[in-house]
Amino acid sequence: MTTKELKNHLCNLNTISFILPNGEAIPNHFHVTEVGKTTKNFIDCGGTLRQEQKVNFQLWHANDYDHRLHPEKLLQIVSLAEDTFNIENLDIEIEFQGNQSIEKFNLEFKDNSFLLTSQLTNCLALDQCGIPPKKEKKALSSLQNQSCTPNSGCC
Repeated sequence: MTTKELKNHLCNLNTISFILPNGEAIPNHFHVTEVGKTTKNFIDCGGTLRQEQKVNFQLWHANDYDHRLHPEKLLQIVSLAEDTFNIENLDIEIEFQGNQSIEKFNLEFKDNSFLLTSQLTNCLALDQCGIPPKKEKKALSSLQNQSCTPNSGCC
């Protein structure tokens, strides 16, 4: 989700809720402690220079049970960050304190809640690493009238 999409959702909400991948809700008294632009410059394992930019939100909660962040306040914070950092169309990454370390999540929206979705690592240069591509699975019934010769893709 981008900041523009987030703002569109916030305009239609009365309250904000964030749901972790395990289905657990982040407590209602959470704070957004940071909104920033992160830039990652790196070289992948194939030697290609890359740059990635994201908007980073850090969510936090403590024993401040009376605190409630309302959609219009978060909208103001996001708008200020957009103007300051020029981040209108960047993807959002959420940071939240896990059991042992800060965890990072992607963001989606469903049923009037923001869903924190798991991130996965991946090799960006599979062709450079010698990792074979995944073979396409085919049903045996689709091979009835084909001849099965080496390199035909039937097996």
